[in-house]
Amino acid sequence: MNGTRVLVLNSGSSSVKYQLIDMHGGDRLAVGLVERIGEETSRLKHTPAGGGSREWSGPVADHDAALKAVAAELAGDGLGLDSPELAAIGHRVVHGGRRFTEPTVVDDAVLAEIERLIPVAPLHNPANLTGIRTAQQLRPDLPQVAVFDTAFHTTMPESAARYAIDVETADAHRVRRYGFHGTSHAYVSRETARLLGRAPEDVNVIVLHLGNGASASAVRGGRCVDTSMGLTPLEGLVMGTRSGDMDPAVIFHLMRVGEMSADEIDTLLNKRSGLIGLCGDNDMREIRRRVDAGDERARLAFDIYIHRLRKYIGAYSAVLGRVDAVAFTAGVGENSAPVREAAVAGLEGFGLAVDGELNAVRGDGARLISPAHARVAVAVVPTDEEMEIATQTYALVNDSGNLT
Repeated sequence: MNGTRVLVLNSGSSSVKYQLIDMHGGDRLAVGLVERIGEETSRLKHTPAGGGSREWSGPVADHDAALKAVAAELAGDGLGLDSPELAAIGHRVVHGGRRFTEPTVVDDAVLAEIERLIPVAPLHNPANLTGIRTAQQLRPDLPQVAVFDTAFHTTMPESAARYAIDVETADAHRVRRYGFHGTSHAYVSRETARLLGRAPEDVNVIVLHLGNGASASAVRGGRCVDTSMGLTPLEGLVMGTRSGDMDPAVIFHLMRVGEMSADEIDTLLNKRSGLIGLCGDNDMREIRRRVDAGDERARLAFDIYIHRLRKYIGAYSAVLGRVDAVAFTAGVGENSAPVREAAVAGLEGFGLAVDGELNAVRGDGARLISPAHARVAVAVVPTDEEMEIATQTYALVNDSGNLT
């Protein structure tokens, strides 16, 4: 294989995010987004290397039309999908179940299994499938590689992955803890080890991926041993619109006493809970502005968010036994100094502390924000899921044995 470029596609239900990366030097040749697919007001933003973004609005009927528009924008920069430099297309796929533990070259059997998993990822896997099938039509000769959000978490022991329900029922319906944001947790745990100047297999890290969706993971020697999300991305931390951990009997209570349907409860817990349910905002910047202005509802939402986060830091400290670093990543984790400070406040007994001045400094790169004397490093490590997908895709297709 002579090509060194990988096109990374993240196909959502109404959007396509993409990056074209040259793996020889890690340069991003183009990045872009098509959003509001299926609407009259669809929008495409395309930014080639060196800047000079181009935007246009208009109807984009479906993912097929969206990817053809992406191909046209790339061709306009001399980076068309017909380029011999393009080695593969890497696709983010949210749910890979138990079968897919690593990046996988797509064939009919792989597509069928991703489709079979739609019941446990009804919002994500259908869109991921559409993106793959459209890309196959555009470049049928090119390897299409699926990189699964769940794959990094398949190393969890059964004691962490199993729910304590009847085994036969669980197995019959594939009910277990899968975890998500795996490409981010893999990338950040590895980058944290690099920041410490150590090999990943020698480092234990708690990774806190804090965005509108949020998850924590306990990573021992480069392998995930526990994570906060479960069968779906609803379990775990308080999120922008999701409740996170909750007594499951609340659902029965709402059905019986509130006379709510399963669909209504699903909408409540996934779209009207978390920060937005607690205070009406799911943007941490606005919540902090309201807290600073004395808004008690915003203060309570922030305190609940931090309380849950601290519980997971403590729990994963126990799971790992020895913690070398806690790494904050994603939109909130990378940009909210108050969240980072509050999350470790009072955890000095765990060896955790934040240096106020270091924490207040904004920066683009990975950096330590803990005092030099701290037993456990506290780091801010920007995630790069697209680079992780590209790296895994390129490594796979470069191994000719995987394509025969």
